[in-house]
Amino acid sequence: MDSMPPLLVVAGALVRGGAVLVQQRPADKAMAGLWEFPGGKVDAGEAPAEALARELNEELGVSVDPVKLTPITFGTGLIGSRDLVLLLYRVAQWTGEPQALETPELRWVDADALRDLPMPPADLPLIAPLCRILG
Repeated sequence: MDSMPPLLVVAGALVRGGAVLVQQRPADKAMAGLWEFPGGKVDAGEAPAEALARELNEELGVSVDPVKLTPITFGTGLIGSRDLVLLLYRVAQWTGEPQALETPELRWVDADALRDLPMPPADLPLIAPLCRILG
């Protein structure tokens, strides 16, 4: 039986001081209203860090050097019946001020607030390793 390879998705934890940036999923997307880390799918032939730099530019209007991204952790889950692998990177440097270009709202949250946000299931395992960084 043939099966689809896992869907590779990247997310960025933009960290400023003791806070991280999260965005709210749009009303017209699956899991609407939940909070997530900005990012998206890795295209065929694209390196994960390059994909994240592209996605952050598209979603937030910021420029990021892929070489300066630091892997933090990963999570797994399902999208429908397809396996998902979600890679989380720390983004400590960027150019431009993040804007909600594709989502209704952005928030800077500390570790305590992050733990209380409703998030997609694949994002939940990312929270504890990220909170260790936030302090």
